[in-house]
Amino acid sequence: MPRRNPLEAWTDQVIAAFPDLSRPQATVLALYSFGMILAQRCGLNCVVAALVPFVAVGFHTLRSRLQEFYQPAAAKSGTRRQELDVTTCFVPLLAWVLKGWPSKRLALALDATSLGAVFTVLSISVVYRGSALPVAWKVLPANVAHAWKPEWLTLLAAFSQRMAPGWTVIVMTDRGLYARWLYRTIVDLGWHPLMRITRCGKFRRRGGKLGVPVSRFVPEPGRRWQGRGTAFPKKPEKRLECTLLACWEEGYDEPWFVVTDLAPEQAESLWYGMRAWIEHGFKLLKSAGWHWEAMRMTDCDCAERLWLVLAVATRYVLAVGGEFEGAQEVPVETIPEMATAGAQAGDAPSRPRVEDRSPGRARRPKSEPGTPRLRGSGTKERLISVFRQGLSVLLALLIAGHPLPKPRWKPEPWLEIHAEIKPSAGQPPTPIAKNPSL
Repeated sequence: MPRRNPLEAWTDQVIAAFPDLSRPQATVLALYSFGMILAQRCGLNCVVAALVPFVAVGFHTLRSRLQEFYQPAAAKSGTRRQELDVTTCFVPLLAWVLKGWPSKRLALALDATSLGAVFTVLSISVVYRGSALPVAWKVLPANVAHAWKPEWLTLLAAFSQRMAPGWTVIVMTDRGLYARWLYRTIVDLGWHPLMRITRCGKFRRRGGKLGVPVSRFVPEPGRRWQGRGTAFPKKPEKRLECTLLACWEEGYDEPWFVVTDLAPEQAESLWYGMRAWIEHGFKLLKSAGWHWEAMRMTDCDCAERLWLVLAVATRYVLAVGGEFEGAQEVPVETIPEMATAGAQAGDAPSRPRVEDRSPGRARRPKSEPGTPRLRGSGTKERLISVFRQGLSVLLALLIAGHPLPKPRWKPEPWLEIHAEIKPSAGQPPTPIAKNPSL
C-alpha cells in the first residue's frame, strides 16, 4: 500500500483545526508551517528551499504563494484575494491545543517581547514542559508610545466564555505587568491570576488594621507565607482583596510576592515558577528556534500573520517533543485535585497547611528510576528542550519514511514544594493574631 504524503496528512490536520479559514488560506498555512519544520527556520527563502522537493512547484512560484499569506490584500495579485484576520484564529488555536489535553488544569502566561527596535509583541501563551506556545498576540511598533491596556483587554476578551466548565486556569504575569484592572479582568473570565508584585508593596492581613511591607512576611531565604488580606491598602483606587503568596527559596537573591484570588489552601507559590517558561518560548521564536530575528519584516500586520505560522509549527513540535519526553518518565502527581473554583479561605483545605509541614528543612526524597530530576522549585531540569526533541523526532520519522504522528499532550503535574521550607516565624506585628487557617 503506497505511503501517504506527510504534507497531505499535515494539511488535513490544519484544515480541520481552523474551520473558519478558507481552504486556500488553511492549505498555505499548513504548507508554510510544514516547510518551517523542515528548514528549522521561518525565513521565507529557507522555507521555500526546504519545500521544493515535496511539491511540484517552482521556487519563485512557491515563494510568491507563501509570501502572500502574510501580505495585505492590496499587495496580492488577482481580484478575489482576501486579507487574513489573524484574531479569528486565536480561539481555534487554543481549542486545538486543548483537544486531548489530559487534565482540567491549564497554565497561561502574559508577557511582552521585542524584536530589536522594530516590534514589541504582547502575547498570551500556554506554558508547557519548559516552553510556551502563543495562542493570542498583538504586534506593535517598538519605541513608539502606545497604551497596552486596550490591547490586553482585547486579547483576553477573545477567550470570554470559551472555556468549558470545570477548567482551572491560572494566568501568570511578571512585576512589570501588574495592574488591578488586569487582575480583575482575569477573574471576570473565571480564571485565576498569579501576578507577581514588587517587594515595595504593602499587605494588610485579613482582620488586621495596618498594612506592612510584603518583605516582612519572608525576611530571609528558606521562608514562605501565604494568607488572605488586602494588597496596597493605603489608596482605595489601588486596594485589592486577594491572597498573598510569599516565598523565598534558598539560593535565590530575592523572594517572590504573588497575589491571587485562590484561597491559601488551594494556591502554591511555586506554580509561579512556570512563568519563566514563556521566556524560553520567546527564544524558540527567535535565536533558539525559528530565527524570527533574521526576518527583515517591518509591517506589524504582516508580523501578526507570520506569528500564526510560528504558533502552528511550535504547537506541533512541542506536542511531539512532549510526548516523546513523557514516554520516558514515570509521571507522579504531587498534589490532589484542587477544590472547585471560587472556593474561599474557609473551605476545606485541598492539601496540607503550612503549619502541618515539618518545621525543619528535610532532604528531598530520592527520585525513582525514570522520574525526572527536579529543581527546588519543582520544575524539571532539562539538558535538551522539548522543542529540540520534537524536531529531532519529526525529522527522524520523515527520513525513515514513517507517517507523521498525532501526538497527545503530556503536561507536567503542577508541583508542590519538594524541599520543605519553614513557615515564617517572625510574622508582621498586627493587633490580630496569625490567621489560624494558614
